[in-house]
Amino acid sequence: MATTTIDTDTELSAVNSILGAIGQSPQTTLNFDNPEVSLIFNLLRDANVDTQAEGWHFNTEYHVKFTPDANKKIAIGNDILSMDLHDNQARRHHDLIRRNGFLYDKIDHTDEFDGDVDLDVVRLYVFEDLPIIFRRFITYRAMTAAATQLVANPNLVRLLTNQASLARAALQEYECNQADYS
Repeated sequence: MATTTIDTDTELSAVNSILGAIGQSPQTTLNFDNPEVSLIFNLLRDANVDTQAEGWHFNTEYHVKFTPDANKKIAIGNDILSMDLHDNQARRHHDLIRRNGFLYDKIDHTDEFDGDVDLDVVRLYVFEDLPIIFRRFITYRAMTAAATQLVANPNLVRLLTNQASLARAALQEYECNQADYS
């Protein structure tokens, strides 16, 4: 009996889906010397960041402890899309942002911290590490952007917009189930 192999979505397969949607040939590799492939990859990357920046159950973490280094600074990586001091809405004693790669307090005007800082963060994950439903939505979102920018066919844009809307609805249902919202 034969087994079925399902290849999950990769950045290359997403780029090829987008190319196919706008009537272009698929690629065997992500060749960034090709301006069209480079543009489509950038649209995919932007759709990925924009979607994840909304903060979903899979990429939001609460009570993440950040520890200062020997210089009392706390490095904040580029994988942190947003952050806030845990429970800071109730007691606004700090206004934390990332500045020059480090945590900075706008109220105390400093990037030096004497102890651990407990943050709620929204993280950015690479495309292949996302739940499949997010990869599909991001691909449809980038498809719509590519069709809008590269193809003068309003019917195609409308069709892809509808597909992206359906994918968004499925994504929201997934989010509600995963996060156990009532």
